[in-house]
Order: sequence, then structure tokens, then C-alpha cells
Amino acid sequence: MIDVSCAVIRNEELKVLIVQRGEKSDHPFMWEFPGGKVDAGETPEDSVVREVYEELEMDIVIVGTLNPVEYDYGHKQIRLIPFICDTLIERPVLKEHADYQWILPSDMNQIAFSQADVFVAEQYMEPLSDAPSKMVNENSEPENEAVGVSDAVSDEELKEMVYRMMGSSEVNWIAASAAANTTLFRKLLDFTSDRDPRIVFRSSWALTKVCDQSPELFVPLLPVLVDKLVTVNNGSAERSFLKILTLTGTSSLDEDKVGLLVDYCFSMLRSPVSAIAIKAYSMDVLHEISTRYPGLTHELAAILSMLPEDVPAGIKAKSRALIKKLASPGQGSLKN
Repeated sequence: MIDVSCAVIRNEELKVLIVQRGEKSDHPFMWEFPGGKVDAGETPEDSVVREVYEELEMDIVIVGTLNPVEYDYGHKQIRLIPFICDTLIERPVLKEHADYQWILPSDMNQIAFSQADVFVAEQYMEPLSDAPSKMVNENSEPENEAVGVSDAVSDEELKEMVYRMMGSSEVNWIAASAAANTTLFRKLLDFTSDRDPRIVFRSSWALTKVCDQSPELFVPLLPVLVDKLVTVNNGSAERSFLKILTLTGTSSLDEDKVGLLVDYCFSMLRSPVSAIAIKAYSMDVLHEISTRYPGLTHELAAILSMLPEDVPAGIKAKSRALIKKLASPGQGSLKN
């Protein structure tokens, strides 16, 4: 029996990622949940995080599990160990697969899955009320939750903790420690400039959790955040920084930083490859700034009205709603 891990990966719209096997694979052109063989001495949790990163260059956070599936393919028997995971990354880099899709869970029964993956899909589609024992409590706390992360922890020790974060409980634990400790908070912010994209991803995610709890901590550091936003080359970090800016507002920024932020957000709206979440947060940031700088109103409305027809429906609907807001008497002077 071969142990294989797989990930039911959800995005911010709660759609699930599926990938299509290549022509020369064991199951050509069949769809599956990404993952792979659990190596000797490796836990299934470590395996699924490693496999997804190696195959798709995606960082994930484990938030739950489903029951393992045992299946006999004839030439091999596998035990498929499924994990429910979240991600901030919307465009996987396909290294082994032919294609990918983000689908609604309700559409899973229309997908030509590999046989073992069919049983994973069926479990995921079951109402949670019918299968409470299958889900790991994603709000469960680590055993050392009461202690928290000490401010005496070294940079390398904290970086190792961040690197090893795989579950939402671990992210929340580190975020709660950072919210209560300025030293740890600043270290997390420094880590968003690390060379390792996984450190950047995890530390920026933890910072959004800090902001959910204590947005006031970020206000004096917003100029630093803007500088990082316009230079970081990590989509999930950009998404996290923009979310923080929507939560804190930008009124404390001077005109130079506002200018940098406006240029960045406009470039994200114009870009054909920027992620959905980044476009959405850029709209919110620009709208908030335009209430103080009415001169931006016309440019923002013009860009929103010229978004290509093939942008996701959610972005199109958001842009239409925002154009109406911009035209309202209290907003500015679109009609002038």
C-alpha cells in the first residue's frame, strides 16, 4: 500500500483547485487533487505541502482533513490522504500537469476524476453537518498557545516557526503573539523582504491576521508597507499588504506615499495578469483615496469602465458598483 497525500485547495471565493494529468501519466487526461507520494520518514502533512509547492509553486495552509481513501488500481494500491487547504495564490505554475481549473464544489460531480479522487470529491461535497468527524477543527490551538512566542526568540528561530506554519491554528497563534509584542511584530514585517518566497508568503499572511485583531499597530508603519508593496515580487504578499491598507485606511500617508500607492493600484487594474484579489483590493484602496483626492475620480472611473470583457464576473460587478459610487453626489463630480 502506497501512501499518497492530496490537497483540496480553496481560494478566497471558496472554489477548489483541480489539475489535469498529462498524456504520459498513469491516468492520462484525468483530473485530480494535487499531491503525491509520501516519502519515507515524512509525515502526510509535510508531504502535501512539499508536493503542492514542487508541482505548482503554490503555498498552502492546512485547515482540515478528510478520511483516507484506499483504492486498488490493479497495478498498485494506494492510500490517498486528503487535506483541506487554503491559499492566496490564484495561478499555479504547471510543472507536471496539463491544465488546471478552479471549480465550485457543487460542480465536482461533473468532473472526470481519477478513481480514488472521486471518493475525496464525494466527501468534500457532503454537508459538514453530515460529517463532523471528518473535519479537523481549524480553530484548535497548539499545546503551547497559552505561552505564546517569546520576544527572546531569535530571528532564525522565529523564521523557522514561520516556515513550518501549515495550519490556520499555527498562523493565528503566531499572529496573536505578534499583536501583543512589538518586537515580534516588526520581525514578521522584516520577513516579508526575505529571499525565500515561502517565508514571505507565511509572514505576510500572519500579518493580515495581526491586522484583523489590531489594525492600529500598522498605522505608524504604513509608509514602510507601501514601499514594500511596490517592490515585493510575491503575489500573495501584495494581496496581504493591500488588504491591510483597506483595513487601516490611507489617511495617515503623505502625498508622496499616496502617489506611489495610486500608481501601483492603477497598474494592477490595467495589468492583464494581476490576480483577482489584487484587482479587487486595488479598487477599494483607490476609491478610499479618491474621497480625499477628487481629481482621481475621473481616471478611476475611466479605467473601471474599460476593463476587458473577459475579467471575472465578480470583478466586473464590483467595477460597475464602484462607478455608481463615484458618480454619487457625495463622492465627486463625474458628471462635471
